[in-house]
Amino acid sequence: MNNRYDTLRNRSASYAATTVMDGAARQVLRNTYLLLSLCLGFSAIVAAAALALNLPGPGIIITLAGYFGLLFLVTKYRDRGLGVGLVFALTGFMGYSKYLSMPNGGLTVMMALAGTAVIFLGMSAYALVTKRDLSFMGGMLTVGVLVAFVAGLAAMFFSIPALSLTVSAVFVLLMSGMILFETNNIVRGGETNYVMATVSLFVSIFSLFTSLLQLLGFVNKE
Repeated sequence: MNNRYDTLRNRSASYAATTVMDGAARQVLRNTYLLLSLCLGFSAIVAAAALALNLPGPGIIITLAGYFGLLFLVTKYRDRGLGVGLVFALTGFMGYSKYLSMPNGGLTVMMALAGTAVIFLGMSAYALVTKRDLSFMGGMLTVGVLVAFVAGLAAMFFSIPALSLTVSAVFVLLMSGMILFETNNIVRGGETNYVMATVSLFVSIFSLFTSLLQLLGFVNKE
């Protein structure tokens, strides 16, 4: 009798823990999407202001130093209120450093935005409904991003358009996978800090958008 009671009690405790975890995951997801939407809007405003004022680009050195420096600060203060402000600083800086002006720019940007939205919604929807644990994708995606990043730097410094185009196409696939992986990680309770979850998703969405922009810009130029 006691064994049966203990079993039922353990099951109840397990169910309660699962319920709490699911509720916490929903809260993280809700906060992440709210902060993400605000950051996307803020980044777009900064990019539009930089374009309207015709501000010079910061250059590759300042861009990398600013990005990794702000990312370090966000990680350090992710559990404090300052972390949210630093997220806006990071996303605003990315908007400023990556704004582009090109022939047929309006149409190209709209197509890139539409493609980004479709991919983000599709990957997020699948991550929300699937019962699979996609954590196995993390290592492969990380290695892929590092290799593509190095290849992108090589294409930039050695002026190899074909390699740059290939890297952009690879980044579209990698960032789509990252959105799927990161959203699934939030849903399953692997990521419990909405500040870091927001940064991860923002970087993936932003990289996806700029990669699509480069691909579509090349197509329109041709």
